[in-house]
Amino acid sequence: MEIVEYTTAITNELHRTLSAVSKEQADTFIQAVMDAKRIFVAGAGRSLLMIRGLAMRLMHLGFTAYVVGETTTPAITSSDLLIIASGSGETGSLKNMAAKAKDMGAALALISIYPKSAMGLMADYVIEIPATTSKVTDSNSQKSIQPGASLFEQSVLLLGDSLILKLSEQKNIKNQNEGLMKLHANLE
Repeated sequence: MEIVEYTTAITNELHRTLSAVSKEQADTFIQAVMDAKRIFVAGAGRSLLMIRGLAMRLMHLGFTAYVVGETTTPAITSSDLLIIASGSGETGSLKNMAAKAKDMGAALALISIYPKSAMGLMADYVIEIPATTSKVTDSNSQKSIQPGASLFEQSVLLLGDSLILKLSEQKNIKNQNEGLMKLHANLE
């Protein structure tokens, strides 16, 4: 296959996968973000890279957002929301983090392929992305030509950007770029 054909195949996979995301789950998730005093995000590997993008955009919209593990991340409290991106919902370090957040009284949101995973069962909010991963596959997941969990990880990034557009609408932000540039990093 040529590069353009791969690109078309990947974008078709993303369209098929993201079209299957539940509107109700997304709306509930958005309300949880709106209700939280602060938002913490976490993931592992490439999922962490994607969810970091959501934290940055939340900050650009005026939310207080942190990436778990950074040196300036404060303690989580009962008025906060932890969002975890985990394809399997079973990553050990993230399960421990989810349990700790719940022990502290924080709300837990999970973006995952498997809503009935260990973290899915702990979560207050779940957005199911019917993608696939090389770790776990089942017949309900979308098939992919891509390696590993690429389809899931790309879906997390695009879903995050879509959530930001909806949050902008909910916060009645008319010119997103104007607000973004006020909070955009300027020490680059």
